[in-house]
Amino acid sequence: MERKVDRREMKDRTVTHGTFVIERHYPVTPERVFAAFSDPAKKRRWLLEGKQAEEFNMDFRVGGTEHSRSRFPEGTPFAGTTLGNDSSYLDIVDNSRIVIAYSMSIGDKRISSSLATFELIPTPDGTNLIFTDQGAYFEGADGAQIREAGWRKLLEQLGNEASEKSSTSA
Repeated sequence: MERKVDRREMKDRTVTHGTFVIERHYPVTPERVFAAFSDPAKKRRWLLEGKQAEEFNMDFRVGGTEHSRSRFPEGTPFAGTTLGNDSSYLDIVDNSRIVIAYSMSIGDKRISSSLATFELIPTPDGTNLIFTDQGAYFEGADGAQIREAGWRKLLEQLGNEASEKSSTSA
């Protein structure tokens, strides 16, 4: 049975779409960059760096999932509130490509869903990473500009993790 939607129910329901691409160069092999994604300890370090982490688990395989929960630090607009990230791995090509679908929430309110692609391209002096994010942002949530700024910081932390002397060379 089809339900008729009353437009009054939708008055506060909005969605904004945005796509952005970030390109980075890392002076390490694609294997080192890929390891920073696929090794749970490494991923946790760069993904949750500087955050009050409460939960992190990942099953890095096609069809696998990743979940993280952290709290916004004091002095931020959402101080003490939980930030959630739930991802599904859609495609993985070792040392070359990772595609995920992910949703973010603040407290119990979902703020976005995105499709993200990480491409790792070998170069003579390291790896070029091309990151593409195609997002749907709900009810006036952060939007593509703020999300891009967040990913730029995360990709910097990823580069730091991949470049760490303690990382195993591939």
